[in-house]
Amino acid sequence: MAIIRWDPFEEIDKFFREDFLSFLPRRIVGLVPSVDVYEKDNDVVVESPLAGVDPKDVDISIEDDFLVIKGETKKKTEVDEKDYYRKEVHYGSFYRKVALPVPVVGEKAKAVSENGVLKITFPKVPGVEKEKAIKIAVEEK
Repeated sequence: MAIIRWDPFEEIDKFFREDFLSFLPRRIVGLVPSVDVYEKDNDVVVESPLAGVDPKDVDISIEDDFLVIKGETKKKTEVDEKDYYRKEVHYGSFYRKVALPVPVVGEKAKAVSENGVLKITFPKVPGVEKEKAIKIAVEEK
């Protein structure tokens, strides 16, 4: 069995960089869109369902190896608050910051919104390989 050094500060730092907003109630942080991040050929692809959001209201940027998706959902009809039986759909600003797994060429990114799903494709930086898992045999003495 391999011994792995645990760094609690690294875990705390990762939590606040990537996961913190997803644990807060939406009323506090607004809408936090979910994302899928995967690799396809020589690209990194990020998909996020943003049903009902006008693509013109979405701002996408890269900041220090993080993808930032932010924007706003707008209520299209006016209904008096007291006339609701149930109110679960949230309107307002949304924000998501996702760590990119490998270096990408941000200038060549493409974003497409189709059927309520935002799909952002980034070409990976040439020559940078994904880290491979290396198995190390342990000798018994």
